[in-house]
Amino acid sequence: MAANSSFPKYQSDGTLLGNALEWFDARFPLTSLWKAHLSEYYAPKNFNFWYFFGSMAIVVLIIQFVTGIFLVMHYQPNANLTPSGLPIAFESVEYIMREVPGGWFIRYMHSTGASFFFIVVYLHMFRGMLYGSYRKPRELIWIFGVLIFLCLMAIAFMGYLLPWGQMSYWGAQVILSFFSAIPVVGEDISTLIRGDYVVAGATLNRFFALHVCAVPLALLGLVVAHILALHEVGSNNPDGVEIKKFKDEKGIPLDGVPFHPQYTIGHDLPANVIMLIFFFAVIFFWPEGGGYFLEYNNFLPADPMTTPAHLAPVWYFTAFYSMLRAMTWNFFWIDAKIWGVISMFAGVLILAFLPWLDRSPAKSIRYRGPIFKVLLAFFVVSFAMLCYLGTKGTEYHFFGYTPTEGFNPLNILLSGSFHTKFWTFYYFLFFLTMPYWSKIDKCKPVPERVTFK
Repeated sequence: MAANSSFPKYQSDGTLLGNALEWFDARFPLTSLWKAHLSEYYAPKNFNFWYFFGSMAIVVLIIQFVTGIFLVMHYQPNANLTPSGLPIAFESVEYIMREVPGGWFIRYMHSTGASFFFIVVYLHMFRGMLYGSYRKPRELIWIFGVLIFLCLMAIAFMGYLLPWGQMSYWGAQVILSFFSAIPVVGEDISTLIRGDYVVAGATLNRFFALHVCAVPLALLGLVVAHILALHEVGSNNPDGVEIKKFKDEKGIPLDGVPFHPQYTIGHDLPANVIMLIFFFAVIFFWPEGGGYFLEYNNFLPADPMTTPAHLAPVWYFTAFYSMLRAMTWNFFWIDAKIWGVISMFAGVLILAFLPWLDRSPAKSIRYRGPIFKVLLAFFVVSFAMLCYLGTKGTEYHFFGYTPTEGFNPLNILLSGSFHTKFWTFYYFLFFLTMPYWSKIDKCKPVPERVTFK
């Protein structure tokens, strides 16, 4: 919602600060923005803990920008070797960690912050699925959210290359090689992205420029658009009903409360304080996250002549990496590698079609029928399994099972390859069959006004 010019301008109370604010407000819509988006933006009064994650995402985004600025002051995007035989980029990261005062703290805040960012965003998106926040009239909000998610993935992928460690180098090498599978133009696209025929110094410079400048600008624009679209149509709530239907004589929703200070101070602030306590505890005591936040191989300098024994992306990419690996068959004379790339991108893009795939008369899980609840539970399991399997090698078997020779059903049922294909199939089946099962699901009556305890 754009700032409303009908809001009265700030009137000075005679103090120096008051005079300054009156002068500023006469030339910039400060009061209008404050009232339109905070003090007189009415949100549903029945928000629960699932609505913490939007503000948490903003807090983590600020952390990433601030720590990124400090890291750029010392980082050098150069793949050439120093006299000690280490790449300059890798050595600059080591310099930040060992020589810059507080550098280790800033670096871990940034690397751990990336994982926290995805944790918060995944939970934020899941809340949207729980309560139907993608349904009319919030389709555009959801689409902006999916584009934000794509930008985050691009920024994280490019930033992962910058330390120029073993996993950074070879992870980029593997992922970028899949673009070459695109018919006709694949090799040209791969060369254009890399800036060379292999991942090299040109790739590092390109990814650095995109990571610190181009894609973050697009991300900020999308975040602003996401919030403006949200404030134009209003926030959803756990009941999935529209609070604008019932207003008092002043036009204020009967089931709404001002976002500030009720939610900024009484709801989001305590939640963010708790999140930051946990965030800093991880930084101080478990910054590598057991190898999931920072892989151990990435503490070794990039070596184009030595491939790590096991290649896997960071945990927040592993679900889509599993979808890529699930495609091992050629269909319609199209190579399996191409189908893998298609499935990887389709796994993200299909989320944008949720507003039109879901045909249920109820938005919220509170009033949905058993079909939605069961299928959504299996969807969560499928995503978790794909995340887990993406961290394992192609020969992985569950429970330490050792495959036997010859045909054995256990070889199939316990193999990671079978489960990767099965859960990838279910992931897409959940969305593609949604227009059918969402219509036949038996929903409870939806109340006209929000329920609040």
